[in-house]
Amino acid sequence: MAIHNDIGKWGEDVAANLLTQKGYRILERNWHIGHLEVDIIAQEDDTVIFVEVKTRTTTFGDKLPEEYVDKEKETNVCKAAGVYIKQHRIDGNVRFDIISILVDSSTLGINRLEHIENAFYPPLRTIDSYSYSHSYSNQYKRKRRFLI
Repeated sequence: MAIHNDIGKWGEDVAANLLTQKGYRILERNWHIGHLEVDIIAQEDDTVIFVEVKTRTTTFGDKLPEEYVDKEKETNVCKAAGVYIKQHRIDGNVRFDIISILVDSSTLGINRLEHIENAFYPPLRTIDSYSYSHSYSNQYKRKRRFLI
């Protein structure tokens, strides 16, 4: 296994421990459907939290770990969350968090550990649908709905 995979796995362990210490219940770790994955799925009271964990060493670059969560990653986490929500029939609050861990590359000590709640939100998608009206048999009405 590559060293970055080891650091990533270690970071997910640190993140899960942090959440547990905060009173969260860990529901899933490394939950995936197809190519989509959520690092940690946790629960706090009536809220299900989908957590992306980013662990980087101090030599990796000048960006903070959470800055590596781009729009594509957010979208993929949200897609995976959508499947999880449907599969588990979740009908409550949902939140998307990031846990950011900056590790000293020489000592492997944690330089920075941050839990960012509500780090991102599911993108709104515009869905066009055509609704057939029985009272106007030859007329279609165009509707726009915004879904999360």
